[in-house]
Amino acid sequence: MTAAAQTADRDTIAAIATAPGAGGVGIVRLSGPDARTIGETVSARTLTPRLAHYARFLGGDGVAIDDGIALYFAAPASYTGEDVVELQGHGGPAVLQAVLGRCVELGARLARPGEFSERAFLEGRLDLAQAEAVADLIAAGDVRAARAARRALDGEFSRRVEAIAGGLLRMRIHTEAAIDFADEPLDTLGGEALRTGCAQLSVELEALLAAAQRGRRLRDGLHAVIVGPPNAGKSSLLNLLAGSDRAIVTDVAGTTRDLLHEVVRVDGVELTLVDTAGLREGGGAIEREGMRRARNELDQADLAIVVLDAREPLTGAAAVEDAVAGVSRRLWVYNKADLVTSDAGIGRPAADDAKTPLLVSVRTGAGMDGFHARLRALALEGAVDGGDGAFTARARHVDALQRAAAELADARAQLDHGALELAAEALRGSHDALGEITGRVHADDLLGHIFSSFCIGK
Repeated sequence: MTAAAQTADRDTIAAIATAPGAGGVGIVRLSGPDARTIGETVSARTLTPRLAHYARFLGGDGVAIDDGIALYFAAPASYTGEDVVELQGHGGPAVLQAVLGRCVELGARLARPGEFSERAFLEGRLDLAQAEAVADLIAAGDVRAARAARRALDGEFSRRVEAIAGGLLRMRIHTEAAIDFADEPLDTLGGEALRTGCAQLSVELEALLAAAQRGRRLRDGLHAVIVGPPNAGKSSLLNLLAGSDRAIVTDVAGTTRDLLHEVVRVDGVELTLVDTAGLREGGGAIEREGMRRARNELDQADLAIVVLDAREPLTGAAAVEDAVAGVSRRLWVYNKADLVTSDAGIGRPAADDAKTPLLVSVRTGAGMDGFHARLRALALEGAVDGGDGAFTARARHVDALQRAAAELADARAQLDHGALELAAEALRGSHDALGEITGRVHADDLLGHIFSSFCIGK
């Protein structure tokens, strides 16, 4: 069935496209084969494409509900690729509901969350990554995230994915053609060019994965776990960053027994902070359980904020070195600087090669400006200001890229052993994993899950 035929078979949907609550302007959006007819009936106007028409929006009894502007976008030059009408009136909830109700009376169906963007995807107006970027742009918490989401919506991420996917397709064709000449040595069939091409694609894929991981942090924020020995000031740091007494603070070792999560924004960077039980030898059964949960949380951390007592940092570091060894980014903080007469002799923990630890006082605020700057830099890793090329990404994108990279690495290994069939299969797996990002390869349940998280009206 052609796209045009599929569009004709669809019903017409309608929804309020502006945010809930009262506002100066509100929009009711229609999309589908009957959108123009319904829009012209409600507005009592003949609608010309891409021309703003002043109109009174009429109820079924002919009485005016509201007045405003009616806009008609003819297929396929519209957001969804279908006929789209927008009725822009006053933003009172009762008025908008009345206009929406009249559209339903005339044959429209209430849209599901995300159904407008889903139709745009199905009509080829957006790929799946771009459609998700619409929701990311709406939900952006700061200007950097908004700009990055805009780049993803403009296709920055998709173009890089498609470029690598195109290269993989060429490698697949080359490999599968070589299978037809299995009696010939691979090198006589361009094996060196094949291996070189796969190696270059691996480099490009790793670079894209790193960019997507930064994009995921722009969208979702950073999962940062505060860890350290008892009484180093972990809970005090959480309270300071949260701006409230979220965690109980006492001089008694082992006060924090369970995980405490708090979402905060530090200098425009969103973080999910997790306060954990102090790590040490011994402790009661409940405290040991808290330490076990702390170690499990570190397995999922983007960043470990290691808080140590500045009076004995190396002793405290010995208690946590093993626990934080698997976390790629670590920020070492020597707290209680106000109790130290001199920082002479305070060095970084021997097991860590990161930057010099920060000497701070959570109690007085000393050194916290440097802490914020370091935290911000670690959170965005080179994309602090959302520079050119930065784009938002999601956890599923990162997962797909990781699988694509693993399959490509397997393909390269199989090529080295001359196992062409296995190499071709691995290349197919890598290509399909990338296809999941843009929707070239997808399952219906994946689409349903993605678009159901959108706003109604989008």
